[in-house]
Amino acid sequence: MAGRTRQQESSYASLAREVREEILQGRYADGRRLPTEAEFAARYQVSRQTVRRAFQDLVSEGMVYRVPGRGTFAASRDGTYVRQFGSVDDLMGLSADTEMNIVTPLRRQVDVAAAGRLRLSSDIVYAVAFCRSHRGTPFCLTVVSLPPEAGMALASSAELVSEGATSDVTIIGLLDARLSAPIAEAEQSITVALADARSAEALGCPTGHPLLRIDRLYLDTRGTPVELAVSHFLPELYSYRTNLRRSLT
Repeated sequence: MAGRTRQQESSYASLAREVREEILQGRYADGRRLPTEAEFAARYQVSRQTVRRAFQDLVSEGMVYRVPGRGTFAASRDGTYVRQFGSVDDLMGLSADTEMNIVTPLRRQVDVAAAGRLRLSSDIVYAVAFCRSHRGTPFCLTVVSLPPEAGMALASSAELVSEGATSDVTIIGLLDARLSAPIAEAEQSITVALADARSAEALGCPTGHPLLRIDRLYLDTRGTPVELAVSHFLPELYSYRTNLRRSLT
């Protein structure tokens, strides 16, 4: 019974992710009706109960709304970038509908604080700074610090070594394909910060403007830190949501 429950959860979570990406990529414009439960069930070869459970998740996220007797519709985004994060895979999926614009190319440098958080024996890290944009509007400035081994693994990545370079990749996506052990988890903290001169210029906001600060320390399957990402988001352009479930197995 427990195995079937996990499989069912995986099915509806996977379907919700597929539909979410389609909405974010503009397949269903604001106010457009989505296919029916029966149509989704036939397309993805799942039960209508699985579709119904996926829709429930999307409704709770604010991605869609349901009108009895009429159907399910994509909700208006009102210029705000909304993402649902429940796994490292979801974070890798940022490349589906955003762009990364390099502000400071990948380079080797001394950073005592970042090296400490990465649990390194020396103070040397590799660092890169970039803005992430959605439909041409920057909403986030991120500084990524990497252990030397990880930094050297990305040193030949054309997306990271030139100022102004634009791509649709994610750092963790690039890393995961190059490291000997895959990324398995992330330790995250969320706080509030005020925009300094650098973030204000990158995000087009006044110095001192309130920002959402999200720190993520990514670890591989051996528990070794492989990336520290410190991001500052414009709260008026970005909504962060997560889905917390209770295990009833």
